[in-house]
Amino acid sequence: MKEIIELKISGMHCAGCVGTVEGALRKVDGVEEVIVNLTLEKATISGSVDSANLLSAVEKTGYGAELLGSEVLLDLQVKIDEKVETAFSQMKIAWGFTIPAMIWMGIHMISGKTWLSMEGMEFGIFILSALVCFVPGRVTLMSALKSAIHLSPNMDVLIALGSLAALSTGIIKSYIEIHSFAGVAGMIMSFHLTGRYIETKARGRSSEAIQKLISLGAKQATVLNMENNEVQINVRSLIVGQIVIVRAGETVPTDGIIKEGCATIDESIVTGESVPVTKNIGDDVIGGTICADSTIKVEVTKIGSETFLAKVIQMVEHAQTTKVPIQVFADRVVAIFVPIILVLAISTFFVWNLFPTQMKQLAQIFSDIFPWINLDLSPMGMAIYAAIAVLVIACPCALGLATPTALMVGTGLGAENGILIRDGVAIQKLNEVNLILFDKTGTLTNGKPIVKKVHQISNIIENDLIRMAASLEKESTHPLANAIVKLAEENELGLDSVSEIKVMPGKGISGKYGSATLKVGSASFIDYTTELAMAGTPVFLSLNDECIAIFEIEDAVRSDSADTISSLKSAGYKCVLVTGDKKEIADTLSTQLNIDYVHAEVLPDEKANIVNSYQSEGFVVAMVGDGINDAPAIAQADVGIAMGSGTDIAIETGEIVLAKSDLSAVLRATELANATFNTIKQNLFWAFIYNIVAIPLAFAGLLHPVIAEVAMALSSISVVGNSNRLSFKDCMNKKYYETFYSISYFD
Repeated sequence: MKEIIELKISGMHCAGCVGTVEGALRKVDGVEEVIVNLTLEKATISGSVDSANLLSAVEKTGYGAELLGSEVLLDLQVKIDEKVETAFSQMKIAWGFTIPAMIWMGIHMISGKTWLSMEGMEFGIFILSALVCFVPGRVTLMSALKSAIHLSPNMDVLIALGSLAALSTGIIKSYIEIHSFAGVAGMIMSFHLTGRYIETKARGRSSEAIQKLISLGAKQATVLNMENNEVQINVRSLIVGQIVIVRAGETVPTDGIIKEGCATIDESIVTGESVPVTKNIGDDVIGGTICADSTIKVEVTKIGSETFLAKVIQMVEHAQTTKVPIQVFADRVVAIFVPIILVLAISTFFVWNLFPTQMKQLAQIFSDIFPWINLDLSPMGMAIYAAIAVLVIACPCALGLATPTALMVGTGLGAENGILIRDGVAIQKLNEVNLILFDKTGTLTNGKPIVKKVHQISNIIENDLIRMAASLEKESTHPLANAIVKLAEENELGLDSVSEIKVMPGKGISGKYGSATLKVGSASFIDYTTELAMAGTPVFLSLNDECIAIFEIEDAVRSDSADTISSLKSAGYKCVLVTGDKKEIADTLSTQLNIDYVHAEVLPDEKANIVNSYQSEGFVVAMVGDGINDAPAIAQADVGIAMGSGTDIAIETGEIVLAKSDLSAVLRATELANATFNTIKQNLFWAFIYNIVAIPLAFAGLLHPVIAEVAMALSSISVVGNSNRLSFKDCMNKKYYETFYSISYFD
């Protein structure tokens, strides 16, 4: 039986660690999918597998693992703060030892004085560097050792080998004629830990979306006990069916139904809409929303991981850790990168020893450009110098961070704006979409039919016609019937009693109105034909088998539909209407919105076939629907986009859920996907370019190991920083990002 198992993973601190853990878990029999979240220190595994085997697999790689319970709302902020503080402390200690060594070396370089003897100075620097490597740097060294022992070398292996190789020259120089690079070891590790701190802090900023969502949840709830007294309990102790009291200004503790009272609810966390909505008895409320102005009593309907907020957190978390196709390629590169670099470093060492004259001649050409080149070093010294630089500069941290950091920021921005991205793959897919299909009802229209016009066929006044029809239609639950009843309510018309009600599914409803017979329904139901041209759906009213009125009912177009369709077409998308409604109605709407193609009078399963037909023509298709009747088409589409206001059905449908009841969110979703994916491409471009350019320079002895470490740290920082730029610019501004991302490196 397929199940979901969540593990808490300890000991991870970089993208390489994530890759190691993922690789180990995927090798376990029965595992189908693995997602490891570095920020949450969590692994999610799906498949038919024994949890004991999963724990064993992780522990064999040198990392800790334990089973997680069903609780979703982790104390993420505390966890991140602890990581940042630990990384900052390690950085401070490292520089506390390194700076004195640097000052010592600087004084010697400027004045020629050593304070102690030359041997004493070199020994002192060796001790300071050793303290850097083995005190604050021990985490890196232990990580490298664990991964090496388990034959899964991560990126820390390169840093460890580079710093230890440099440190070892402080001892080897006593036996071989080489310069001591011991001071370089301390600087390599210090710069590495500085980069690790900045990276950790930046990752914390990238996870702000999850942090904010978690913080929205109430910690305490006011409930009525057996004696009908109010008591405060932990939200985790709530049970379904319990009554909670929510006062003005308080957060609704969990999902439920209002049983008493009326209040204005701030639902901005769900919809992104700042305008509060009025909720009455029987209305649903969502945990995390805020009661603005009065006291309500709410019956608990969902708790824990079943609540809307918990599901959104799960969605965001999943989206931030899923791997898009472009990342799969990067991961394959990273997986073979470390072994290749180890071979390259060894090759560098031997080439400089076997061909010292030729290599020095090559380095001589660039000595004016790179002032740190020391051609006075012995062949062995130059070999060690170049090999260390290769080990350090080649660390593929930037490649490992390129995609995850951009996804974390992009999906987080989406969540803050009511665009819930369930799967990170949707980011890349949506970037490739060129045709968008729209359902009509509830998508392009409001989904609430209204009476557009009452056509009088008799001398009976309009209000009486409305009263008669509504008096009968109040006994029906059909949406068209509700429209007529609502019209009567808006006109403040009192309704009459109707007896002998008969409902004919698909046709209409009849009943006794005093001594007369009333019928409301289709033309065939009352046996009447009309030549009236109507854009809406006609509903006929007859009195004693004589038609007396026609109610023209339409589903009003969303106020933002026209602008959204226009903007999408301007951006190059083909827009298609697919609906089960009549062709005349579909054609009218299509003309009104300037839609490219129309498919009318289609069944839900036929919508999926239409999606497939466009895909077979070479289009990359997105389907936008309400998440219910459109589910087959949404599933068939390359990207499924569900409209909804946080309902369970909407959340479970499609890769993207537009919580805000606003069609313009489709446009913003495409813009967000484009901005995020372009950021990923930028990150990968610079990460690749950095390694392609830097490795040959290091091989040729043109890079000082310290410069190599600085460059390596800056590359990782630049990738994380570029991803976080999405947090500080308006990526919904199409004109802006088209200018900013005018160069597409991977197209």
